[in-house]
Amino acid sequence: MTRTSRSFRTAAFAAVAALGLLTTACGGDGDSTGSAAGKPVTLTYWTWTLGAKSTVEAFNRTHKDIKVEFTEIPGGTEGYSKLANAVKAGNAPDVATIEYQMVPEFASQGNLIDLTKYAGETVKTKFPQSIQSLVTFGGKTWTVPYDAAPQLYYYRTDLFKKYGIEVPRTWDEFRTAAEKVKKQDKSVRLASMPKNDPALLAALSWQAGGKWFATEGDAWKAGVDDTATKKVTSYWDGLIKDDLVQSYAGYSPEETKARTAGKTLSFLGASWSAGGMQTSMPDLKGKWAAAPMPNWGTAASGNYGGSSYGVLKGSEHAEAAAEFITWLTTNKAGVEARLADLASPSSALPANPGMREVAAAKFDTSYLNGQDLYKLASEQVDTIVPGWTWGPDQMDVYTAVQDATAKSGFTAGVEAGQQKAEAGITERGLKLAE
Repeated sequence: MTRTSRSFRTAAFAAVAALGLLTTACGGDGDSTGSAAGKPVTLTYWTWTLGAKSTVEAFNRTHKDIKVEFTEIPGGTEGYSKLANAVKAGNAPDVATIEYQMVPEFASQGNLIDLTKYAGETVKTKFPQSIQSLVTFGGKTWTVPYDAAPQLYYYRTDLFKKYGIEVPRTWDEFRTAAEKVKKQDKSVRLASMPKNDPALLAALSWQAGGKWFATEGDAWKAGVDDTATKKVTSYWDGLIKDDLVQSYAGYSPEETKARTAGKTLSFLGASWSAGGMQTSMPDLKGKWAAAPMPNWGTAASGNYGGSSYGVLKGSEHAEAAAEFITWLTTNKAGVEARLADLASPSSALPANPGMREVAAAKFDTSYLNGQDLYKLASEQVDTIVPGWTWGPDQMDVYTAVQDATAKSGFTAGVEAGQQKAEAGITERGLKLAE
């Protein structure tokens, strides 16, 4: 991780100034309270992450002064809209999952409580600098990291053998393999590229060297449709135009059915993808493997998601919430509990290096035929391209990208995203670089 530390630290400092957080504490209310009159503090916790139910159950069994009530919410833009609206309505949960791309926006909009005095030292001592800088702005700690999410490529070993294709190392090889598969069976495709997953498109753009946002002094620069990103969108628009890949909605029954039926031979994922495969495709145990993501000629990866935990504005139990979050992210029992849920197993790669061996030892490797997923994912962390900055209006940008992509393709999607990014920066009273 040391390879990326300097670039992330520089970008984070510049983003602080651009977000106006150097002198303003957004959402800094919400003093903590302990148990009152001998009764345990009750925390509400919203997330979509796998393994959450077993984690909460384990925490509640082992903690007398704090009890956690878990509610599952959707992921993606729908989930973040739900969280933001809950803050506005005054009924937000105490704790929620906040992916790294959403931390700057949620902090700058006042949706998060400053956790510096409750978890600042934990973040400083338990996580690499490159991860710290994703959740710390203006000397304030806004969330606590959970996982890193380098991209991974998952493929059917049996069907790759059947169609005589090798695991593609580059995107040129990926297209060649896609052509070979279609030529042999017109009902089968190498992969599907969903049009409703702007986070995946962002990760692919990141891998290619794109920078959707950057800062110049105290001003923001938007590059959602920059040259590297356009290379990515043209590539996938071309594959779809030539009918070389499918475009099922991400995480839809149709997408899963195509994989289960052997009509989709591989997919673009991350370290966290393997857990869901066990529940969505249980009969394919032992037939999948993971590999580095194909690249543009040099080993590289983007972060496809990656999550942290924050305390939302309005919580009256920040200290108790921070205790729960610290247990989730840095305690052996917490990490093991997340992996203990056989009905909803997690394969997330802990951002805390000390917890990776814990996770690896607990994770059932039989689904991937004994492959050491955590070793592979840890290696890919070192290939994450440095210098990426998330924007102050990321949710709106994602929505614009998704809507336009669904109608007119990926290139149109990022062009719409660029317009929304520029408009959103000025609408928030932030400075847009000329």
